[in-house]
Amino acid sequence: MLQFKDIITPVDFVVTEETTLKEAITLMYQKKWNLLPVTDASRHPVGVFTRSSLHQMVTAECQLTTPIKNYIKKQVEKISVDIPYEKIEEIVKKSKVGTGVVVDEQNRVVGILTKTDMVMSLLQTSQELQMIKKLKRTLETAIDHAFDGIVMTDEKKVITMVSPPLLELFNRPVEAVLYKAAAKALPQLHLEKVYETEAAEVSGFLEINGIKYIVHRIPILEDGKVIGAIGKVVFRQLNEVSELFKKLQKAENKANFYHQQYQRSETARFTWEQILSTDHLMEKLKKSGAKAAKGRSTVLIRGESGTGKELFAHSIHNSSARSTGKFIVVNCAAIPEDLLESEFFGYEEGAFTGAKQKGKLGKFDLANGGTLFLDEIGDMSLSLQAKLLRVLQEREFYRVGGTAKIKVDVRIIAATNRNLEEMVREGLFREDLYYRLNVISLHIPPLRDRPYDIDHLFKQFMIEFNQILGTSITGIETRAREALLSYEWPGNVRELRNVMERAMTFSESGKIKYEDLPDYLIKQISFKEPALNVSLVENAELEAIKKALVQVQGNKVQAARLLGISRSGLYEKIKKYKLV
Repeated sequence: MLQFKDIITPVDFVVTEETTLKEAITLMYQKKWNLLPVTDASRHPVGVFTRSSLHQMVTAECQLTTPIKNYIKKQVEKISVDIPYEKIEEIVKKSKVGTGVVVDEQNRVVGILTKTDMVMSLLQTSQELQMIKKLKRTLETAIDHAFDGIVMTDEKKVITMVSPPLLELFNRPVEAVLYKAAAKALPQLHLEKVYETEAAEVSGFLEINGIKYIVHRIPILEDGKVIGAIGKVVFRQLNEVSELFKKLQKAENKANFYHQQYQRSETARFTWEQILSTDHLMEKLKKSGAKAAKGRSTVLIRGESGTGKELFAHSIHNSSARSTGKFIVVNCAAIPEDLLESEFFGYEEGAFTGAKQKGKLGKFDLANGGTLFLDEIGDMSLSLQAKLLRVLQEREFYRVGGTAKIKVDVRIIAATNRNLEEMVREGLFREDLYYRLNVISLHIPPLRDRPYDIDHLFKQFMIEFNQILGTSITGIETRAREALLSYEWPGNVRELRNVMERAMTFSESGKIKYEDLPDYLIKQISFKEPALNVSLVENAELEAIKKALVQVQGNKVQAARLLGISRSGLYEKIKKYKLV
C-alpha cells in the first residue's frame, strides 16, 4: 500500500530568515521549486519564501546579500506526515500556494508536497490498482477452474474465498458459505485445526454422497502467527488414482516378497551402511565388526532381542572375502530339537521314516564356501552342541544315517540374547563350545543405552513407512517425542519400528501425536517415575542430559558445554543414570 511519506519531496537543506536573496535564488534554481520552507534553528516552520516573494525583492532592487526575512509569507500550509493518504488530494486542491510543507510529530520540517508529487502518486496508485485487479482476475479464474476444490479463511476463521467445484461437492450455495464461519459453513473440512497446530496436515479418506475426498489443510503464517488458512479438497478421479496405486503397490509387494523369500536363505541382504545409528559406541562396534569380517574366525554377536544382531551378521558376511558365497541362516530356537540335527547335517536316503528318497543336504553343505549364521544358539540342545563343536574343530561331519565324512569350509557367526556364561555355570551350555564360539565377541547395546539414536531412527522409519503406507507424516509433536525418549524400549529397535508403523497408521495429521502412541507405552511412561523412585529434580536432570546428548548426537564434550557443566561432571551423571 502506497504511503504518504513515500510521495513527498524531502527537504535536505535549511532556509532561515537570515538566508540571503542569492542563496534563495540558487536553491530555487537547483531544486526547480516554487517555494522554499523557512524554519528557525529547531527546524520548526516560520513561513515560506515563494516565487512571488522573489519577484518582490527583485522589483525592489534588493542587493543579493539582503536577508529574505521581510519578504517571507507567514501563512504556512502545514501537512502532518501521518495524515491519511485519502485526504491529500483534497488538501492540494484547496492550497493557495499549490505546495504544502510537511512536518513530523515534533513539528519539524521534513519535506514538501507539490501538485506534481500528487499527480505522480495518483498515476502510480492507478498502476498498482490495475495490477491488483489483473492479479485478482487471474486468481479468481484459476480458482474457478481449479481441478480440486479450494477454500480460504482469514484470521477470524471466516471464509473469504471458495471455488465452485467445492460448492458442488458439498451441495452448498455460495451465499451460505462465503463470509461465514468455516466451522459452521463447512464443518467437514476442520480448517480450525491448523490455527492450533500451526502446521499443514492431510486428512485420511473422507466420504460424502459416495464420493471419497481428501482435505489438505494449510496455515497462512505471518510473523509466526496464523492469519488464515487454505483448504485444498482433492476428490475428482480420486477413486481411480487410489485403485491404480493399490494395484501397483500390490504388484511391487508381491514381487518383493518372492524376491526376498528366494534370497533370504542364501544371500546376505544388509550392509554396514544399513545399520542406522549416530551413537559413537555403535560406530565403534561397526568398525570392529568390519575388521573381524576380514578374517575367518568365528564371531559371537550378543545383545537383547531386537537390537540388530542379524543385521551385523549379514554385514560381516558382505564385507568378508566370502561375500560371493552363500549366507545360510538357521534359527536354533525355531526348529524342533529332533529335526535340528538333520537340518544342520542333512541325511542319507532311507535314514528314517518319511525321509526323501534321495536324501537331503544340510545347512553345512549349503553354506560350504560361505557363512553359516546360527541365530539363538543358546537354545541348542547339549547333544547337538557336541556335534557342532566337532564340526568347528575338525571341519567335517557325518550326515544322519551316513558313514562318509563330509569336508566343509564354513565360517560360523553365532548370535544369542542369553547369558552364556551363566548357562555354562549351570551346565546348560558346553564350556568348550562357548570358548570356540567366543573368539571374537561383539555386544550390541540396547536402545535405552543410546537414546540419541531414537530421533535418528524415527526419521528413517518415517521416510520408510510414508512410502509403504502411503502416509504423509512430516514429524512428531513435542509431547510424543518426549514419550519416545522416556520409554525403556525392552524390544529395542524392532519395537520402535513397530510403534512407528502403528503411530503413522493411526495419525490423522501431518505429525505424530501423543495419543497416536500405543496404550501400553503411555501407561509405562506414566508409572515410570514411581517405579524408578527418582525425585522430580533428578528426573528433570536426567531428561536434560538425554535431550542434550540427542541434540549434539552423542558428543559428550559438546553436551557438557550445552548443559553448562564440566566434562567430568557429565560423565559422573551419565554413570549415575546408567546412560552408558
